[in-house]
Amino acid sequence: MDFSSLNKLFEKSFKENWDRPALSNYQGATLFYRDVARRIAKLHIAFEQCGLQHGDKVAICSKNQANWGVVYLAAITYGAVPVPILHEFKPGNIHYLVNHSEAKVLFADELTWEGLNIEEMPDVQVVAQVNNLRFLFARTPELAAVREHLNESFGRKYPDFFGPSDIKYYEDKPDELAMINYTSGTSGFSKGVMIPYRALISNVKFAREDAFPMMDNTCRIVAMLPSAHMYGLTFEFLFEMVIGAHVHFLTRTPSPKVITEAFASIKPSFIIAVPLIIEKIYKSKLKPLVDKTKLLFHMPVVDKILQGKIRSELVKTFGGEFEEVILGGAAFNPEVEAFFKRIKFPYTVGYGMTECAPILSYAHWDKAKLYSCGKCVQNMEMRIDSPDPQHVPGEVQVRGKNVFLGYYKNEEATREMFTADGWLKTGDMGVMDADGYLFLKGRSKCMILGPSGQNIYPEEIEAVINNFSYIVDSLVIEDNGGLTALVYPDAQKASMNGISYEELEAKIQGTLPEINKIVPNYAKIRKIEIMPEDFERTPKRSIKRYLYQRK
Repeated sequence: MDFSSLNKLFEKSFKENWDRPALSNYQGATLFYRDVARRIAKLHIAFEQCGLQHGDKVAICSKNQANWGVVYLAAITYGAVPVPILHEFKPGNIHYLVNHSEAKVLFADELTWEGLNIEEMPDVQVVAQVNNLRFLFARTPELAAVREHLNESFGRKYPDFFGPSDIKYYEDKPDELAMINYTSGTSGFSKGVMIPYRALISNVKFAREDAFPMMDNTCRIVAMLPSAHMYGLTFEFLFEMVIGAHVHFLTRTPSPKVITEAFASIKPSFIIAVPLIIEKIYKSKLKPLVDKTKLLFHMPVVDKILQGKIRSELVKTFGGEFEEVILGGAAFNPEVEAFFKRIKFPYTVGYGMTECAPILSYAHWDKAKLYSCGKCVQNMEMRIDSPDPQHVPGEVQVRGKNVFLGYYKNEEATREMFTADGWLKTGDMGVMDADGYLFLKGRSKCMILGPSGQNIYPEEIEAVINNFSYIVDSLVIEDNGGLTALVYPDAQKASMNGISYEELEAKIQGTLPEINKIVPNYAKIRKIEIMPEDFERTPKRSIKRYLYQRK
């Protein structure tokens, strides 16, 4: 496979997989590669007639759906720069990002468009509805006419028929800007990450050669992560389009129930997920069984039988035909991870960041080490900024083809991301063993300095807290020189078990001594505060930590 141009890989894939299914809305319509190619061709005509130039920005703000994929591919294969924007953002934030990116065209779903004000986006020439590609707004009558006569224009350009030989996509260069992805991370306001083609190609090449060499055009994938986020975009969509696979977009909120139903019917070939999904399944389905049979787990013969049975049920829950489950985007609960490792469930934990589109480290499940997130991937180098990288945590720093070009219109923030000798600062702390396996310890920005200068990683304490019953999630913060745990309780589960909210609060407060028995002395929790509602989260389901910090 020639990895010199991403768009030429798409072109080759569309020609070779013309009559194969490409994009489906779960429990909805399916577009074949020929259908997607035809829609791309129509959008290319519309872009040209609207005066869109190579390098112009095309913003896409919509929930996951088949036509999201069509629009993204149409923009990038035209030579325009797609700008995915999370539809969960507030209207004011969407206005800001559309304007900041200088987008000329905006694709939005109907619900998102209802909350927007075109007067707040003066540079936008056309707004189109994602699900049917109709124009919702055109700056001039001439632009409105483009959509009205689009079928006619398509017929004139392809008078006989539109076939594989008619596909000719923009040929990209490695260091050329491919897309802008706005971070929605836990440390503040969004920044526009400029992703070059070389980073996308390098990630796709890694997937093709290292992560999924066994995958081909007969494979199926359930896309449940936001396509506007690099993790989902790269490994649930771009890679699949290159190999001719079939992507099923979950168009509904990916609750455990919806996800397991989708897995059962689609039987995905591999699964990309965030740890929270797995942890919820463990907590609701497996932990009660494990707690009941704890004594039996110490009897070798029974232990082996139980492990096999649990593994078999779990594999069945995920569709039964997948190569492995790759987890990323957030820390994995150590108790859950250890249990999954023990029963030999085929999962692995990867590590990446938006600025690297996104992959940085990975190991296949049968080579992965417990609590590690794998080894540095191809085309990249990794180092730990520490006097003793194997034992003393330091910042993880990287360089290579996956690294971004910088933040759009923010040179100062770009400079701050790099060391004097040109390595990208990830902001994550970790150690690396003699075999090159990375073990993350937490975000350097989240690290709390203990009373005697100890480094306290709140994520490690939160993992302990989250194992207690009736706790959905927690956040440990520095509070007047001590540590406070903010806890969001599982009131629904408590109610089902006949526990009142007052009893639930008392029960959770009662866990404080137990928590402090487990954590180091310098990391003891001073108090627990009950949160009345869930934390505000990023699309990766990470808590937006910066919203809850106290001075």
